[in-house]
Parts: sequence; C-alpha cells; structure tokens
Amino acid sequence: MPNLSLTAIVITAALALGLAAAPEPLSAEPRANQLFGAKAKGSRQASQAFGAYNKGCAAGLMELPETGPTWQAMRLSRNRNWGHPEALSYIARLSRFAAQQPGWAGLYVGDISQPRGGPMTSGHQSHQIGLDIDIWMLPPKRLNLSRGQRESLSSISVRASNQRGVNGNWTPQHAAILQRAASDPAVDRIFVTPPVKIEMCKTATRSDRDWLQKIRPIYGHHYHFHVRLKCPKDSPGCVTQSPSVRELSNGGNGCDDTLMWWVTDYLNPPKTTKPTGPAPPPRRSARDFTMADLPRQCQTVLASN
Repeated sequence: MPNLSLTAIVITAALALGLAAAPEPLSAEPRANQLFGAKAKGSRQASQAFGAYNKGCAAGLMELPETGPTWQAMRLSRNRNWGHPEALSYIARLSRFAAQQPGWAGLYVGDISQPRGGPMTSGHQSHQIGLDIDIWMLPPKRLNLSRGQRESLSSISVRASNQRGVNGNWTPQHAAILQRAASDPAVDRIFVTPPVKIEMCKTATRSDRDWLQKIRPIYGHHYHFHVRLKCPKDSPGCVTQSPSVRELSNGGNGCDDTLMWWVTDYLNPPKTTKPTGPAPPPRRSARDFTMADLPRQCQTVLASN
C-alpha cells in the first residue's frame, strides 16, 4: 500500500464500507441556484431578460408590490415576486379584468422570479428570466390578507379526483379570465391542467377560438395557471421558446384528438417493451447548473449592485 496519512486511510476505509460520501473536489464550482437564491434585491441595471425561461437570469427586475388595487402577491417569504416590467404590467391588466368578474376581487399571484432570476433552490425549473407568472385558481374574496395569511392560505384545485375532468370549483369566471389571459398579445403560452383545456375546447364559442392555441395542457397546474410572456423588445439576449409541432404543422388550436392522450394513455400508460439499448443519461436539473451553464451576462447581473 502506498504511504497514506492516518486521515486518508480512515476516509478510504469509510468509503469502501459505504459509511461516508466522497468529498467534494476543492475546485468544484458553486451551484448557480445558491448564488442567485442569496440575492435579496434586483440588480441596478436596465431591465433585460437573458437566456431561456429554464436557463437564464434577468437584470433590473422589479418587485411586484405586495398588494395592488386588484391583486395580492402570495407566499412573500419566498421572495419570488420579482419580474420584468412587462410582467408587472401584464398582472395589472389581467387583474383589473378579473376584478370585474362576479365573486373575484382580483387575482392572487404566486411565483414570478427571484430578484435576479436564475435557477431556484427549490421548485421550478423555469421562472428564471422574469417572464413566467403563476396565478392562483382561488377566486380572491378580499385583498387585505396579512403576510401570515398569505403563507397559510391555500389555492383550490379545479381538477376532478379522477383527473379526467374539471370539478365543481371550475366556473365560467375561470374560463373568462383564462380567455382574456391568453388573448393578450404579450403572452406566448399558458400552462393548465389538461381537463381545463378539454373543458375550454368544449365551451369556447366557434367564432373566436384562435386564443385557445396558447392554452397548453401539462401535468399538475390544477391549483394555478402558468402564464409565459414573449421575449420583450428590450431583451435581445432573451431566447424565444420554440414553437410546438402543432404550431408548425397547421396552426391548430389544440382542440383535437391528441388532447385526449392526457386523460387516457398519460394516466394509464400502455405496456411497452423495454428498450434494448443503454439508458439515456439522466437529464440535468436546473438546480445542478453552475454559472458556466448560464448566459455570460448572468455573471454581470450577479455582480451588480
């Protein structure tokens, strides 16, 4: 055996027995989510989004006021109520419309981004450039919740327990707000639970259905809907999301037979044979990113006052 110090021998033995984890290399780069998660305020820079929704950051983000005329920001302890000015303007527009609906005082707004965007220490893979907004399905009855109430109050699910349809919490007001949300020209797409998309395809008027193309089904998203805005004109470094196959093919609105996959094969996948080749490498999580994975401008955003 080569000459080893007593400490090295103990560590080697512990590793062999599975009693200790291999130590981190001294040169390992810090993870980007820890660096961005430590920032309490936005950078003092002109507002710009850099990179993609799931791999980027943002300069000059603005804090959504905790309470506005027609909204309240929820879960304030997360400090994720920061967005590009376009996002804050959008919230003001949509919440004014929501406040006109029976039983709605406005909107409860969930996560937008961290003060400087970037990967988060928990939760979302996206929400990194100040252009993603989570809006609760719970109709606000009042807009004077305390900070403590905003931590303890929960949203409501609009999905049935069998996951194949909407439940009694779903109302025409939800449909009207989502239609207005998707009709705004600043919006790229809106993610909802698949039963909501199915229901809206059934009830939308035949004369005006183009906006339905922006309503996208995805698992989860039954307690909130997720608005994704287009890259703003002031952000040439922002990466526009690629169109879907349906968008590229015939410009459909998504109200076709493929939509039913979400409430059939997705919930009860058919049996398939196992692939014979090697398994693909695990997909990297945004929480594993280092600064080298992000656009170079993110170094300046992080270092800015």
